[in-house]
Amino acid sequence: MVRNSNRPTYYADVESCVENILSKVGKNIVLGIPIGLGKPNQLVNEFFRRATKDPTLRLKIFTALTLTKPQWKNGLERRLVEPLSARIFGNYPELDYISALERSQLPPNIEVAEFYFQPGQLLHNSHAQQNYVSSNYTHVVRDSLDSDMNVFAQLISSAKQWENKTYYSLSCNADLTPDLIPKMRGLEKSGKKIAILGQINPELPFMYGDAQVPSENFDAIVDHPQYAFKLFGPPNMAINPSDYMIGLHASALIKDGGTIQLGIGSLSDAVTYLIKMRHQYNAVYCALLSEANVLGKFEKMIHNVGGNEPFKEGLYATSEMFVDGFMQLYRSGILKRKVYPHETLQRLLNENKLSHQISPAALTRLIEEKIIHPQLSEKEVTLLQQWGIFKMELKYQNGFIYPPNEIPIPADLADSQSAEKIYRHCLEPHIKGGHLLHASFFLGPQRFYNFLRGLKKEEREQFCMKRVAYVNQLYGSEELKRLQRKDARFLNSALMVTLNGAIISDKLEDGRTVSGVGGQYNFVAMAHALVDARSIIMLRSVREKHGEIHSNIIWNYGHTTIPCHLRDMVVTEYGIANLRGKNDREIIIALLNITDSRFQDFLLREAQKAGKISKNYQIPDDFKDNYPARLKKHLRPYKDQGYLPEFPFGTEFTPEEIALTKAFEAIQTMIAKKRFPIPNKHQLRAILSAPEIATPYLQRLQLDKPTTMKDKLMQKLVLYGLSQTGAM
Repeated sequence: MVRNSNRPTYYADVESCVENILSKVGKNIVLGIPIGLGKPNQLVNEFFRRATKDPTLRLKIFTALTLTKPQWKNGLERRLVEPLSARIFGNYPELDYISALERSQLPPNIEVAEFYFQPGQLLHNSHAQQNYVSSNYTHVVRDSLDSDMNVFAQLISSAKQWENKTYYSLSCNADLTPDLIPKMRGLEKSGKKIAILGQINPELPFMYGDAQVPSENFDAIVDHPQYAFKLFGPPNMAINPSDYMIGLHASALIKDGGTIQLGIGSLSDAVTYLIKMRHQYNAVYCALLSEANVLGKFEKMIHNVGGNEPFKEGLYATSEMFVDGFMQLYRSGILKRKVYPHETLQRLLNENKLSHQISPAALTRLIEEKIIHPQLSEKEVTLLQQWGIFKMELKYQNGFIYPPNEIPIPADLADSQSAEKIYRHCLEPHIKGGHLLHASFFLGPQRFYNFLRGLKKEEREQFCMKRVAYVNQLYGSEELKRLQRKDARFLNSALMVTLNGAIISDKLEDGRTVSGVGGQYNFVAMAHALVDARSIIMLRSVREKHGEIHSNIIWNYGHTTIPCHLRDMVVTEYGIANLRGKNDREIIIALLNITDSRFQDFLLREAQKAGKISKNYQIPDDFKDNYPARLKKHLRPYKDQGYLPEFPFGTEFTPEEIALTKAFEAIQTMIAKKRFPIPNKHQLRAILSAPEIATPYLQRLQLDKPTTMKDKLMQKLVLYGLSQTGAM
């Protein structure tokens, strides 16, 4: 890209910035903003404010995963949620467009199009549903430009200086911007009026890799302390027994020395915790596998695909999303397999012909492999420096290596005296430039952001932010990626799976979008393209809706995210179904074996009616006890010993908030079922006259001293909920 010394223009307020952009680009704005955390909220709000005031200004916002603080539905919920939200999210400024969208109050001159929703948030919103863009993550750059995007704005970190040049970091969102910017500049050269904007938030950690960009990438940057705000940090949610069992099965499919992808949420947290248990408390982990009969049912599959031993070589992560779980694995000494941006070097490491620790033997091996010659050339010295084997400060000239402040050394490894000097003065202690993780965007709780901010530069560089076109597919540097991503296990979640192995993750069969495709298809396809990789779809076997239990393993469905010909592995709390290469009958049998037993007979009959399985087939006895009670029985002894806690990585919720949340959920379930259990005598006394044990809960809701009839009724309802959940 041609460097432009006139860029960027700096602004101390968003009003001036937006005014000048409108005068440059015009009054038909297609504004692109990143997925998730990287939205420059105040800048976006100013564009939105201008459009609401001026009907002649047309504004289309193209984005994904708009983050919002939790909302309440009634006065009682408000008492719980409002203080919690203020504490956790602080001064995070809400995006005005999403508030108007949720209230169905968008002006006719404003349109919001997203390619990924917060799951379930906009299921009943007609504007959002009509303007949803279904796109693979790797196609979003193309699709956003096809929508005539002419302004792009992103939240960026504070600047750093190197060699008299100013750099910013895209930090949390290196996913699309590195590819968008050059394409938008190309459109600008052809005459299109465009603008690329940055808004600085010093809360963002300075990340490297593709995230590090020169200042002239931006036309304008808004930089003022008034626009610093607390990063959106969704707290970790509780992990229930079903999620832990899914995590137990999935954790045994991870191969030591391999590659892992994770997402966000309690399922991924459960996998992370069980991987840590496998590594740190291996005897306990193996006992749990045995007690839960996981080994009895799936030992051969686990042996072939994963394992149950501690992680000696460790894991490398390639994941579109950098989540809190990777921090946990890093701190536990599991995320430790480094990969390098050099194909030959990576191959030698994979073949154990080189070690990460550098010794004289490494140079001997490189000579044997004909990578270098005993008489080193300038090109070979440069190569060894690029690989991090030789120190970068070395110089080469006329057959000699010049260490700083040292006598020149003949570049001849065949001469013992010269070789000894090269070993002493030129070698690094270990190969440099390795990465533990490649990811495209990040999102997590506040402790995750604190972790990233607290890393020193060399340590932070190990967590390399890359464009999604690099992370989510093999195209470009394919051979290098194949070497890096050995024994990959790509873990994703789904809403439902059909008995022929098709995966439903993004939409309902009536056409409404729950979330989006995101990068799931990318990773499933990549698992099939890599020789030793597996796609692992994690699925809760049942869901509850309006008080009724429904199976998430179903006969068929009117929508598919991942077609059945890309089937691989499916994990529920009841086990593992290995579907790759199997015929339809074998797939049905495998999925029935991990189905909740309340639905097995019905699904079997459906398959038999379709002629997909014999009329006399019966589900094996070992798989007929797929009930939640059995899972709780297996896990209870371990919970009693302090393992498998609800919040294994800590929580921002207080004990009172956790108990109140359970009580509120219980009340909502009773309302949905229209069934309210009659309190026993002890519970009735507690409801009629609040016991002392209820005081902290009532104080948290400011219902300890109710004065109005409404407050008194709310207090009784809370006491009823607490009594039903065993909190008092």
